[in-house]
Amino acid sequence: MATRAAISASAKDALLERCVEHLQKVGFSDLSMRELAAAIGTSHRMLHYHFGSRDGLLVEIVSFVEARQRAALETLEAETGDLAELSRAFWKRISDPTLAPVERLFFEIYAHALNGRPWTATFRESVVTTWTEAIAQILIRHGVSPGEAARRARLSLAVGRGLLLDLLATGDRAAVDAAAELFTELIVAEEGERRD
Repeated sequence: MATRAAISASAKDALLERCVEHLQKVGFSDLSMRELAAAIGTSHRMLHYHFGSRDGLLVEIVSFVEARQRAALETLEAETGDLAELSRAFWKRISDPTLAPVERLFFEIYAHALNGRPWTATFRESVVTTWTEAIAQILIRHGVSPGEAARRARLSLAVGRGLLLDLLATGDRAAVDAAAELFTELIVAEEGERRD
């Protein structure tokens, strides 16, 4: 028999899923909790119950999408033994235009975190480490030493986010894709040098 906490967590996840689906269609912009609730077929009270506030909901949406992206990275890694292929496949995934509204929201929340907004505390604590740890583990599995893997993971995260921000700001897909490909080539070159 399901516990009340499990039912509540399941309901919360279902709401998050619907919020993300809506966000990917229309963006979040200045939607109020009431407007969002109406759009996804729930009450604003349910959103407040599960997320506390609009800001809390925004952080939860980003965390939800980020967790999904890390899971996708793991799946892609399982499908290929090649770092270059993995890099290209993951860039294609995160630069998919359908994710642009969620990614804009990510960078908006990032800006609030840079300004130390209290509601971004958990976001600040995990926004880098969850990704660098996941990327470092992939690199370690490819034979990179733990210390070097940590450095490369931090660089990979910074490059990926920088390119994504560039794409969102400029819309210059050809130039940004070319830069992403150059980074992939550098990864391959370093991988080859390490194996020699």
